[in-house]
Amino acid sequence: MTLINELQQRAGHCCELCGADKNLDIYLLPPDTRETADQAILACDVCRDQITQKAPWRPEHWRDLSETMWSPVPAVQVMAWRILNSLPDAPWAMELLDTLYLEDDVLAWAKSGLPKSTENDCRHRDNHGAPLAAGDNVVLTKDLNVKGANFTAKRGTVVRGISLSADNPEHIEGKVNGQRIVILTLFVKKAK
Repeated sequence: MTLINELQQRAGHCCELCGADKNLDIYLLPPDTRETADQAILACDVCRDQITQKAPWRPEHWRDLSETMWSPVPAVQVMAWRILNSLPDAPWAMELLDTLYLEDDVLAWAKSGLPKSTENDCRHRDNHGAPLAAGDNVVLTKDLNVKGANFTAKRGTVVRGISLSADNPEHIEGKVNGQRIVILTLFVKKAK
């Protein structure tokens, strides 16, 4: 059985990202581009053109990921995670990303295909990979015990006007309950 036939059978002759049934072809997931069904998805030309940057990015096209991200196929999960991470300005995408659970090995695969950052890229990113800038507002995603202050910063608390740590991209600072604290970027998501 050829790869295209195997993918068509697995996907029911529909795009594994948006559900379209026309102009379907193989998309090999970087960085590993072995031509196997485990490393590929069946995608329509609209999805492929946006993923490969041959066409302008249209965030609304990806709303169908709310259904397809639940695919049992790891390659589809990886592409859904990568696409949602590339839409930090779309609140609906960040909400979907909050609910998407990936096994550790699948998450590592998803992250391995993201472009490598350069010195000019933002080094501070929230727990979904969205870039953080000084003055942004963030939401805590976990209850945090604040050492030396005898209080717990509750999950869902909005921290306004953060500042970035110059020497550590995993640290930001902000005021919670009137006190300036250091917060790990691992426990925040960018507020919209």
